[in-house]
Amino acid sequence: MKKIIFCATTIAALLTSCQGTQTQSESAQTDSVETHILHAKDVDPLTPDQVIELLKEGNASFVEHHTHNRDAVAQLKESSHDGQHPLAIVLSCIDARVPVEIIFDKGVGDLFVTRVAGNVVSGDILGSMEYACGHSGSKVVVVLGHKQCGAVHSACEGAHGGNLTEMLAKINPAIESEKAKGTNLEEQEGQNLVSRQNALNMVEAVRQGSEELREMEAQGKIKIIAAMFDLETGHVEFI
Repeated sequence: MKKIIFCATTIAALLTSCQGTQTQSESAQTDSVETHILHAKDVDPLTPDQVIELLKEGNASFVEHHTHNRDAVAQLKESSHDGQHPLAIVLSCIDARVPVEIIFDKGVGDLFVTRVAGNVVSGDILGSMEYACGHSGSKVVVVLGHKQCGAVHSACEGAHGGNLTEMLAKINPAIESEKAKGTNLEEQEGQNLVSRQNALNMVEAVRQGSEELREMEAQGKIKIIAAMFDLETGHVEFI
């Protein structure tokens, strides 16, 4: 009987201990949830290089599975009262496997994101970038290409039709550049090189297409850079 009482007491103690540990763990998780958003006072003092480092750190957190726990609804509520002050604007491909905020471990209000197949530049894209940097204080313009890009693949194969023809034509200079180097465009690695060159070309298209952004960069207020996302590793290479 004493053994039975002892066992029952021990089990009860263990269960209480486990419940306490679980409660503490849940409490810790609740306490670690981020609900704040960026404000002008957070972004204004930062340099473009510091913003780039924040993007690199965020991507490292994503790759290492150490992303922040955020309450997006709470962040939305705060932003509805206090506005938005994103760190950067990212021009990305529409590819569904390139979730921009997620791969940089950023939450509501942290980034402007504009997307178009092949991450190519147009007048509307330039206007969006000018708004982000000239009116909302963003410090960096990122043209984000990625490996295994469907738009680049289609351009390499000469796909055309409707509005697709004009859009894919913007990737042709990168294709011709790689052809001149002897790159095999039938292989995935060759097409990845086209994606990389296309991102670099689009950075120059931003500079050439927007006097406002070009002057802001010359004054050191912003930086316009290219980057490449690897679908297999999750890593973003800043070119």
